[in-house]
Amino acid sequence: MKPVLLLVTFIFLSLQLLVAQTASHSPEKALADSIFKAGTQKMNTGLYAEAIVLFEKTLPLFQKLNLSNEMGISLHQIATAHYYQSNYAKALDFFNQSRGYYHKASNAYGEAVMLNNMGAVYYYLGNKLKALDLYKQSMAVQKKGGDKKIFAATTQNIGGIYVSIKDYKNGMAYFQQAYQLQLELKDSVSLSQSLNGIGEIYAKQQNYSEAFTCLNQSLAIANKLHNKLKQSEVLYSLGELFNKQKKYREALSYYHLCSEIAQHINNPQYLSNSKIGTGDVLNKMGNPSAAVQSCGEGFRLAEQLGSITLKSEACDCLYQSYKSLGNTPLALRFFEKYTSYKDSLQSQEIASQAQNMEFQKQQLADSVAHARKEYLVQQTHKEEVRKKEQQRNYIIGSLGFLAVIAVGLWSRLNFVRKSREAIQKEKDISENLLLNILPKDIADELKAKGSVEAQHFNAVSILFSDFKSFTQTAEKMSPQRLVEELNACFKAFDRIMETYQIEKIKTIGDAYMAAGGLPNADQQAARNTVSAALEMQDFILHRARENHTLGKPFFEMRIGIHSGPVVAGIVGIKKFQYDVWGDTVNTASRMESNGEPGRVNVSETIYTLLREDPGLVFEHRGAVHAKGKGDIHMYFVTKNDRFV
Repeated sequence: MKPVLLLVTFIFLSLQLLVAQTASHSPEKALADSIFKAGTQKMNTGLYAEAIVLFEKTLPLFQKLNLSNEMGISLHQIATAHYYQSNYAKALDFFNQSRGYYHKASNAYGEAVMLNNMGAVYYYLGNKLKALDLYKQSMAVQKKGGDKKIFAATTQNIGGIYVSIKDYKNGMAYFQQAYQLQLELKDSVSLSQSLNGIGEIYAKQQNYSEAFTCLNQSLAIANKLHNKLKQSEVLYSLGELFNKQKKYREALSYYHLCSEIAQHINNPQYLSNSKIGTGDVLNKMGNPSAAVQSCGEGFRLAEQLGSITLKSEACDCLYQSYKSLGNTPLALRFFEKYTSYKDSLQSQEIASQAQNMEFQKQQLADSVAHARKEYLVQQTHKEEVRKKEQQRNYIIGSLGFLAVIAVGLWSRLNFVRKSREAIQKEKDISENLLLNILPKDIADELKAKGSVEAQHFNAVSILFSDFKSFTQTAEKMSPQRLVEELNACFKAFDRIMETYQIEKIKTIGDAYMAAGGLPNADQQAARNTVSAALEMQDFILHRARENHTLGKPFFEMRIGIHSGPVVAGIVGIKKFQYDVWGDTVNTASRMESNGEPGRVNVSETIYTLLREDPGLVFEHRGAVHAKGKGDIHMYFVTKNDRFV
């Protein structure tokens, strides 16, 4: 199991106290306070949807009384309830509205709290650079009030960003600094969260003894406070800790406790986490049937949350379970889903690496600014020394100072050089990952503009291939053998496409799609696409003979090609994929479905373009009825062996 992100600290105001202190004694105010108190009770028992309804009823009452501070408090509670239900977009919107009312009420403390909480949400969403910016804004605002609680929270959250880029040393330093401040403030809720975070860092460093000590202390505090949310968070961390140590019975116990509490307070995130964790442990203990049920529940919850990471982990768990049960079709189904989600996570990893690179740039800028500040301070000191000391001492002191500055500048320049090299290395990795997903011209346009404009092409040759009786053949293979065979075939096809400069579009199950003449027009696209198709059939026929000799199942393949106009581009904002659309694509698909195993079936358009080519022989099949297209003239094409 992959661990979830380290916890971030939310700050909660003493809401009822603040409302009471600013209260007038009007009937409207008394009614608003009463409704607010009822909403707070619902929040404390985990009834978040009911709490939101009550808090929303207070808004028009506070608005009518022109109480900006109370408006900020109610909006704060609504945002928090949405966050606990994993509605992150709504949580951000209401935190931002709350911040506006606190600013209007000149409540610097409340405004700083909202900035911190917004940063925490962005951290959960993976936008660490935005989170860091909001944490810095929170610190800047809270200086007006000098509140240590906010300083402790933002200090801990910045530590979480260091941990996310695997800088555990700095991450631990920030967490421990926050922990000491929270001890001083006697802030039990935040202490529980800090201990949980420190425990997770120890676990990442494989210091399991220290991790257990910290997590146990965190759980004791959460139990004493009767804080169900904190209990579920720490119980899941303990389950992960024992899972890492292969102490499966203990891990199951903690996962089950986490699941019960998360279900009680209606927290789908930790309920999904605990169900998938339970399934993972059951698989390792040799009970795949029970693992299927647990991981299935976790998968359904992950789909409701829209979490790609959780869906990927659940599908991997279900794949392992069905594989152990010998259920090949379902194992294959969830393996394909797992691969799809994994591909999407790789796309997200590109964005994550870019953010880490930006974060490193920010660190470098901060270091240079700090060096300049130190330099100016030292210059001022030098001036004071010049006025107070004799000329001889000044010269000696100046020489010594210049030597220190020279060493410092040399060290700084060396640091800058190494940092730039590290940033360039990360940039090169990101570039290579992006080029493996998209054509170079498309990738360049995406980086330059942030989007890609659709393009129309007049003559593109579309190729489709598909294995005959794939499901029946697949049932004769183990899941591992099936995936190995598909991988061998598609790797060979990829090499053939690269040889003939044809763009692979995608694979759909056992189908393979490619296009000649994209993303740059090519007069030889039709000829190259046909040559590639013939070479693909040669490979499949040769592999079929080898597998038949060894007594292994083998595939037979149909290939269809058609040429014509298409529209190409990228749609959506996640899991970028370069794709093509148009009637040409549909006709090419019909060429494949109406072909024969071992043959390359082409349209009359391809025949017209290549009939004079001495290296090819065309066999007219007549007009063949194609679904949705009517009668279409089709041709089988082969190599002309007499042509050298």
